[in-house]
Amino acid sequence: MSYLAERRVEEKERRRAEIVDAAERLYAKKGWDSVTMDQVAKAARLSRALLYVYFRDRDELQFAIGERALEMLRTRFIEAVARHVRGLDQVEAIGRAYMTYAQDFPHYFDVCARFQAHEMSAQPGSNEGACAVAGDAAILVVVDAIRTGIADGSVRADIGDPMLFAVTLWAFTHGVIQLAMAKGADLARLGISIPRFGDNALALLRSMGAPRPAG
Repeated sequence: MSYLAERRVEEKERRRAEIVDAAERLYAKKGWDSVTMDQVAKAARLSRALLYVYFRDRDELQFAIGERALEMLRTRFIEAVARHVRGLDQVEAIGRAYMTYAQDFPHYFDVCARFQAHEMSAQPGSNEGACAVAGDAAILVVVDAIRTGIADGSVRADIGDPMLFAVTLWAFTHGVIQLAMAKGADLARLGISIPRFGDNALALLRSMGAPRPAG
């Protein structure tokens, strides 16, 4: 590739990143349903026509933000796993990391929730496909932690398919986070604090994966 061609590629990647940065700032401030392509173009300081050269619609732009969100989630999972040796402890740490992630980056959690509720029809190389790849990479960190636990005896040997268990744990934790975020006042009315609710959920998560007592 020639020097000029490399510069064009770099410029295109830089401009794309600036667009996603602008869209993400608006997402975090206003919520995705209030973000328009016109607003993104203005925030990124480019024309609406040029914006559509990079992203054909809002969905494409949301997938690009979702890819970022899932890549960060994977990083958080890896950091959580690195602090523990036993597999079951790693699984619990991933659950706590997911809860903290949702608190620290609510717009990222929102885009993850929207993507998980989305019916996939991605083509390889598309923004949607890249988002799916990032999501798969995040769930594989959970799978690896489960396999580590099976190998070291901290996770039940009869747990079944590690991928199936990982997806089940993801769905369980995701639902707990959504309930805590949407129904915090109702939980308080019932005498349940959000930290207590989260701790109890993670204790149940451990009990699902831990070996059963002999006899």
